[in-house]
Amino acid sequence: MNHYYKTGLLFCIIWICALFGNAQNSIYPDHTIISHGGIIRGDTTQKNIALVFTADEFGDGDAYILKALKNRKIRGSFFFTGNFYRNPEFTSTIRRLKKDGHYIGSHSDKHLLYCTWENRDSLLVTKEEFVQDLQNSYLEMENFGIKKSDAPFFLPPYEWYNDSISTWTKEAGLQLINFSSGTRSNADYTYSEMGSKYVSSDRIMESILKFENSQPNGLNGFILLIHFGTDSRRTDKFYHQLPSLLRQLKNKGYEFLKINELLPFN
Repeated sequence: MNHYYKTGLLFCIIWICALFGNAQNSIYPDHTIISHGGIIRGDTTQKNIALVFTADEFGDGDAYILKALKNRKIRGSFFFTGNFYRNPEFTSTIRRLKKDGHYIGSHSDKHLLYCTWENRDSLLVTKEEFVQDLQNSYLEMENFGIKKSDAPFFLPPYEWYNDSISTWTKEAGLQLINFSSGTRSNADYTYSEMGSKYVSSDRIMESILKFENSQPNGLNGFILLIHFGTDSRRTDKFYHQLPSLLRQLKNKGYEFLKINELLPFN
C-alpha cells in the first residue's frame, strides 16, 4: 500500500498548520503568496483559479474529470509522477490531456517523501537523490512530447517540502508550487476506515464555498488541488461534485486558468 494513504493523521496536522497560517508565508508585490520558497497562491486581487490535479498510482477520476472540464471549456493542470507516466493504463489519458491543451507537469518520479512530517527541516533525501528523481520524471514526460520548457512548474509529492527542496528546484530551472491552504480539497484521498480523519465530499465542498464566502479575497489566485484518483476504499469520490463546484464558482465570476497562466515564471 502506498505510504500516501497511510498518513492520514499527519496530513491532518499539516492542514491545521496551513489553515491557521505559517510565519514563513510572504505576500509579494505581484500579490502572489510564497511559503518555504514555493508559490502557494497567485494574484489575490484577481478572480482567477487554477484547478490542479495530482496522481501517482490512482487515476480513476480521469473520464469524469475530463468530461466536467470539457463541458465548462476549462483547462486544468495535471501533475503526475513517473510511476503514473510509466503505467500503460494511463497512456491514453495523458495523450488526451496533451491533445486538449491542459498543462501537464511533474509530481516527482518515485513519489518520494522529501522531509519528515515531525520536523520539516529534516531532509530524507540528499540533493543528488532529489535531482536524479526530478530528472527521471522529466525523462518520462519526454516520452509524451512534454519538454521541460513546457512544464516549468513542479508540485512536490505529498505536497510536502522545505526551503532546501524549493532551492534545489529553482537551481534545476523550475519553480515549486503547492496548493493554497484554507479548504479541505486536498483531503479527498481519505476514506471511512480512517475514522475521524475521514472528510466527506460534502464537507469538502462546504469548506471551499465557506472559504470563498468568508474571506476578503475569496478564492482569488487559488491553487485548488484535487486528486485525479483515490484508493478504492473511498467510495465518496469528490470529483463527482466537480460539475457543481465549477458551476457555482463560474456563477460567482471566477475564471479558471492553467497554472502557467495563473502564475509568473521568472
